[in-house]
Amino acid sequence: MSQEPQDSTEVNAAIDGELRLLDPAVRLSRSLAATLLDPEFVEVGASGKRWTYEEMVAALPDLEGGGADGPRFEPSGITGVVLAPGLVHLTYETVVGGERARRSSLWRRRAGETAWRLYYHQGTPVPGGEGSGHA
Repeated sequence: MSQEPQDSTEVNAAIDGELRLLDPAVRLSRSLAATLLDPEFVEVGASGKRWTYEEMVAALPDLEGGGADGPRFEPSGITGVVLAPGLVHLTYETVVGGERARRSSLWRRRAGETAWRLYYHQGTPVPGGEGSGHA
């Protein structure tokens, strides 16, 4: 099953947003981060904590990957698929501070809007020694 040409444009827009959210300059700026998060944003963190839009915007500058001199997120293997018009699912892996995680994000563009925003995110730590292949 092949994707329509617009699918790659939508996936690329979501990937661009995801990479911006991993950028320390964006993570340190609550106003920049807020423009990339959907007002109904939810994240389930590695600890199992559920984060809302307000909680994430407030905490993001202090979370891992936000410091100018600290460890940075190193993303790899980002792939995406359009699930429905205005909804893109991304999967990828990151390494930050020597810790690997598998990540899943849903990006959406609401009807009548041009901006893509992160609607849902989950990161799962990869146990030490496990290969980077997908199961």
